[in-house]
Amino acid sequence: MAILIDDPRWPAHGRLWSHLVSDSNLDELHEFAQANGIPRRGFDRDHYDVPDEAHARLVAAGARAVDGHTLVRALIASGLRVTARQRRQL
Repeated sequence: MAILIDDPRWPAHGRLWSHLVSDSNLDELHEFAQANGIPRRGFDRDHYDVPDEAHARLVAAGARAVDGHTLVRALIASGLRVTARQRRQL
């Protein structure tokens, strides 16, 4: 089981954002986020959006830094990925 984080490259609200995911289950992801001060409001169905200033702190806490492609592949392989089509249906 691993928590993965991609590079902060997604612009929104005047800053850059990373995605934080689990490669196995959402409980693990929520526990890691809570233990590291990431608010639940940052959760978006299969990942947390985290601001760039939290990236180094989360890596130091045990998140594995990966590129965006690796993160998405791991999320798909875990079965946790919520596709764009599924998001529209929710």
